[in-house]
Amino acid sequence: MPVPVLTAHDATGHVHLIIGSNPLASARCTKSIECGAKAVLIAPPEAQLHYSLVKKVEDGLVEWRKKTFVDEDLQTLGRPEVDHVVDAVFVTLGGKVHSSAHISTLCRKLRIPVNVADSPNLCTFALLSTHSDGPLQIGITTSGKGCKLASRIRRELAATLPPNFGAAIERLGGMRRRIFEEDHRQHDLADAGGDNSDDDAPAQKASFNQLVRDSDHDAAKTRRMRWLSQICEYWPLRRLASISDAEIETILQSYNSSSTVVQSPLGLRSDTSTSSSVSHKPLIILAGSGPGSPHLLTVATHRAIQIADVILADKLVPAPVLDIIPRRTPVHIARKFPGNADAAQQELLEMGLDALQKGLTVLRLKQGDPYIYGRGGEEYIFFREHGYTPMVLPGITSSLAAPLFAAIPPTHRNVSDQILICTGTGRKGAAPAPPPYVKSQTVVFLMALHRLSSLVDSLIGVNPSDAPSTSSLNLFPWPKATPCAVIERASCPDQRVIRSSLAQVVSAVEEEGSRPPGLLVVGWSCDVLKSTGGATWLMEDGFRGFEELFTGDNKIRELLGET
Repeated sequence: MPVPVLTAHDATGHVHLIIGSNPLASARCTKSIECGAKAVLIAPPEAQLHYSLVKKVEDGLVEWRKKTFVDEDLQTLGRPEVDHVVDAVFVTLGGKVHSSAHISTLCRKLRIPVNVADSPNLCTFALLSTHSDGPLQIGITTSGKGCKLASRIRRELAATLPPNFGAAIERLGGMRRRIFEEDHRQHDLADAGGDNSDDDAPAQKASFNQLVRDSDHDAAKTRRMRWLSQICEYWPLRRLASISDAEIETILQSYNSSSTVVQSPLGLRSDTSTSSSVSHKPLIILAGSGPGSPHLLTVATHRAIQIADVILADKLVPAPVLDIIPRRTPVHIARKFPGNADAAQQELLEMGLDALQKGLTVLRLKQGDPYIYGRGGEEYIFFREHGYTPMVLPGITSSLAAPLFAAIPPTHRNVSDQILICTGTGRKGAAPAPPPYVKSQTVVFLMALHRLSSLVDSLIGVNPSDAPSTSSLNLFPWPKATPCAVIERASCPDQRVIRSSLAQVVSAVEEEGSRPPGLLVVGWSCDVLKSTGGATWLMEDGFRGFEELFTGDNKIRELLGET
């Protein structure tokens, strides 16, 4: 069955023809009025209008043409600017009435969108079950297979959203317009930010996390827009929903488009109610939150989240983990974006030190494991030098968990007997030396997808454009046919795996876009359990790996003797 195209259609000023006089006709009139269209009702003079429809007619909201439908109505009751052709037709008589099929056939010939109640085969479009909150609209359709189910799905999805989320979207939209106008005026930019604001963009561009260097003046001009894109991608919805006008002003001032310096902290105040009631010994905890799913938190880290007075979180800590933080606990999410990491890191350290000096328990929450490319060692040294020895809690590192969730065993007899974990980006964005090819080795690259093309070039023996010198040329290049996989948002419901080879993986990511955070796995172990089957690349979307564990809670409790 072909997948229908779902669109948000601007119907302001359009003419909608509603045929019928029943309660459904009243509902169709209401929907047309809500979207700014003119509702024209076709029903005989003797028709018994639904009471709500009578009220709309009396109030002048609906124009009632007291007549039976004739073919000419389709080309005479519309707007003058479209030669009086109506813009859409709603038939509420049902598919079993002969005239419904006749009207549908006429509309199709005239290319007029038509909807016939309870007759999907006579419709050229369907109305969705919608949730509206200001600029936010969510539409659900079951393609005519079960409208009541669509309504339930819509209700349950809407219930997961933070309250007043539409107002937050409005504020963020105003922030985006203001950044565009100010940066455009200052730098005469043709496209301030370069981000795609279309709602149908399937993912972020492959360059979403590309490093911004001080020498790249054009990119530096748009750093504020890039940062806004980053918080929309990484911040949990609950945090975005609570953003205030004062915080927006702080953001705009602190991320001055001509400076990388992070100024006044956001989200952590010295006058929080927590600080005034603390009397225990100050404690700093460095903890890993695992690859993404809150189900993979250690018991110790979960406990730390519950007892912390202040939480300083990496921007890559996913929303489901942040959502379990008690509402009473102040949270600051690292304001890191490519090119600003050092300044944002220093901000976090200073905020943590300030909270410790006030006697608070500070949780520094990281993605994965704090000591695997998480600057955990640096932070340990910083706090110890200031008199506070951290407690360090391990986390499941994504470098080992992500391949597992993508059905890639990093070690496998007669295929791979070694695992190498590398960074794809060195200090200050430098390109690290590529590892030599070892056929029995599986290599996992973290923080690499923003420079994937250069990394692949370095692996296959082509000197990458961002390499410091020709001395970094790989003397033991990897075969282009080596299988590899890009794994993004591992263990989360929106996990995505792109299986390919070194020859094609760059094209695959450029085509499919980016869904950070992600990593690259390279080696013949990528083909052990699953392969591309001869395709250039293969994309797998979604992860439901924990459903069987957590949908049978009652049975599990029984086994544990809890019921």
